[in-house]
Order: sequence, then C-alpha cells, then structure tokens
Amino acid sequence: MLTWLINRAAQGQRTLAYPAEPANMPDTYLGRPTVHPTGTACPPDCQECLASCPTDAITLQPDISLDLGRCVFCSECVQSCPEQIFKLSNDFRTASTSREGLKLRNDEAPVVEKLQESMLRIFGRSMRIRHVSAGDCGGCKDEFNAMSNIVFDLSRFGIGVVASPRHADMLLVSGPIPENMRVALEKCYLALPQPRLVVALGACAISGGPFAGSAFCHNGVESILPVDMYIPGCPPHPLTVLDGFLRLLDRLPDGASPSREGTADRPERSTR
Repeated sequence: MLTWLINRAAQGQRTLAYPAEPANMPDTYLGRPTVHPTGTACPPDCQECLASCPTDAITLQPDISLDLGRCVFCSECVQSCPEQIFKLSNDFRTASTSREGLKLRNDEAPVVEKLQESMLRIFGRSMRIRHVSAGDCGGCKDEFNAMSNIVFDLSRFGIGVVASPRHADMLLVSGPIPENMRVALEKCYLALPQPRLVVALGACAISGGPFAGSAFCHNGVESILPVDMYIPGCPPHPLTVLDGFLRLLDRLPDGASPSREGTADRPERSTR
C-alpha cells in the first residue's frame, strides 16, 4: 500500500485540464473525417472509395458526403480515394444533436445545440446517466467506463452513472440493439422520469454500424426511441463523449477547442 501511495504521489496531477484548456490529441489519433471536394464530380467509373467503405458511409451523388453516424474510422477511404477527397483529422469533436448534421460535406465539426433553458435549469449542474449496453462489442462500454478514471474524472462536472433508470436523467445506449434487447431497452426508457434524454453512443447505436440491415438487429436507437444526441465513433474517445455532454449542457468555455496542431490532417495512417 505504501509503495502504491508513493508511486501515485510521484505521478502528480493526472486529471486533464480540459475544458479549461484546449486538449491536444496525439499524432497517432485518428479523429473526425473531413471531406475536401475537388470542385468537380468524381469520374463515373471511380468507385474505389465506395467499395472500400465497410458501412456504406460514403455518398457521391448528388454531392460528395460522408455519414459520420455510419463511419467506423477505418481510414480505408483515405487510402483508396485517388482524388484524396477524404482525410482523417486529430479533432475529437464528432457529437451532434442532429442526425442530418452527421453527414459531412466539408471540414467543419458537427454542431451540438444546447438544451432548452428549462432543461438546463434541471440538468445544468447535475446529471445522472443510465448506460445500456445493447449488444455492443465492449469497445463503447469500455471507453465510457474510462471517463470515471482519474484522467477524465466525469464526476467533477456533476455527471455520474447510476444503476437504476428511475434515478437517471439520461439514457445512454451503445450497441446495435439485437431484437432480444428491444423490450428491455424500451422498459428502461419508460422507467426514466421526465424530462429525459437519450444519447446514441457509437456507430452501432446511431445507424447499426457494420450490422445495419441485419435481420437480428435494429438500425440504431432512433428506430426504437427518440434520440437527443449522437456521439459517433468506433468506439468514441472519452473526450468525444465529454465534449458532447458539455456542449449539450452549455458548459464549454471559450478556447476549449483543439489547438491548431491538434487538428492537423493525418491521411497517411491506416491503422488505429
């Protein structure tokens, strides 16, 4: 025990300064994709990016766009596109309160609209989350669990996780929602007191991800419940989740965006 305390004291302050200070992601981090149209339509016979995308996130007609809600950040489109239209940035901001807002056509981050003033008065200083892992692989669950560690320390914002939906303000759902989980998810949602929020965490919960169109899974939470915010990723980084929560609660101070260095394009990497 003494050795543990000595080692911990030697580590010093480990909690991130974000959002009081900008967060800089490591160079190896593959963040929000960006779309850089060349100004002309893709050649009719050019299908490399479409063929490379495992989740059909790319659309070429009537204009070039990438559905962040389907994207699994595999960077295959970056490697395969001869026009170099798609790139991966170091920006962790991918959350959006609009499903349509996840369809990227440029290099701007999606928008998270803050809650209405009446709901901000209720959730602004304290919010409790009930997380339902609806058939996820464990990635989204583990990244969300990491938000309770000493580095991210979600509780410092008055946000915590509860075991019962009757004590929760928000229902956070991850996974493609197998049919066997549908009734349980609906009951959990109805058990939350009103007003209540629903957040889809990860590509599977937003669109079905790689399981979209499966006869055994639903194509995202939205096909079952109303969704207030979407947090893309496979899985989303804890900072992505935190950024989305703070924007929703209108608690992100000026200057908390990633620095210029933190948003540099990283098109050359093809693995996480």
